[in-house]
Amino acid sequence: MMHPYKNLPDKAFWRPSVADLNAFEIKNLWSPKFKIKPTSKVATYGSCFAQHIGNALQDRGFNWFITEKPIQGLPPQFTKKFNYNIFTSRTGNIYTTSILKQWVSWASGETTPPDEYWEANGQIFDPFRPTVEPDGFESVQEMRKARQETINRFRESIVESDFFVFTLGLTESWVNQDGGYEYPLCPGTVQGEFEPAKHVFVNQDFPTVRNNLQQAILAMRSMNPRLRFILTVSPVPLTATASGEHVVLATMYSKSVLRAVAGQMAQTRKFVDYFPSYEIINSPVFKGAFFEPNMRSVSAYGVRFVMDTFFQSLTEKFGDLIGDVSKHEAAQTSADVVCEEELLGAFGGEK
Repeated sequence: MMHPYKNLPDKAFWRPSVADLNAFEIKNLWSPKFKIKPTSKVATYGSCFAQHIGNALQDRGFNWFITEKPIQGLPPQFTKKFNYNIFTSRTGNIYTTSILKQWVSWASGETTPPDEYWEANGQIFDPFRPTVEPDGFESVQEMRKARQETINRFRESIVESDFFVFTLGLTESWVNQDGGYEYPLCPGTVQGEFEPAKHVFVNQDFPTVRNNLQQAILAMRSMNPRLRFILTVSPVPLTATASGEHVVLATMYSKSVLRAVAGQMAQTRKFVDYFPSYEIINSPVFKGAFFEPNMRSVSAYGVRFVMDTFFQSLTEKFGDLIGDVSKHEAAQTSADVVCEEELLGAFGGEK
């Protein structure tokens, strides 16, 4: 008797594709939609884990498209400190799809950034990039000029890129209730002052995350109709949660929503693909082997395994674009990642 399961490949069944194999022999986790050539311009943004993708592209001879380069004369040891060569432009971490939409609206000219700024010890800090200048700016004018440069370079990365890789990180967000705009971090944690009547916590649901991502992608496509997207979900658990739930439960909620949104976008849009970095790191098949002892930080070995899977999948689908990826080393260890959310961990012992 014929039925839909009769002639499915091994990858559709748990026993031949998982149970009968060593975990590191598992294959066919990703069949890429798009052929990424070494010359293709690839922009990368998102949560902390997104940094590994950019560095891996560069390490393997691909064109990680950097639109905002370090200022001339900046010593190499200060490059990351001032948030250069972390993402394609100096946006800092973009954890939520609503923050992505906010940046896109500024880049398209649909909206302009709010006038808000933060002051501490005579220095000025950007509420929307609170860590990009660790010592602050000398004036509000300098801060706004620097932010506008990043907005311009962010726009350039949309208009000129072939691929836009975005790593979804969080559903938890902090919003200015009066202005209707969002901060990348809760005011008062790194800079600024927290005002309970003004700063509102929002744990975004599936429709909100999906709609913001969809609107951001369509807006970018209107600016660059040939732009294609590769979505990933950060496998890194939350550092802290303001949801009232245990951080384990809050992490599972957040990642489940983000994974569902990314999957739906990839299934319904020909110009969107999904790469399973989240599943590779978090699947019980791999028994937590890719985490550091704190069960949060992804080890250098885990990063390399994820990125090798990415490039090997491209090679298997489209041919030998880059040679033997096994000869390449991971571009970064987990300790090298610039991650603003990590700063929330400092409050873990406070009462």
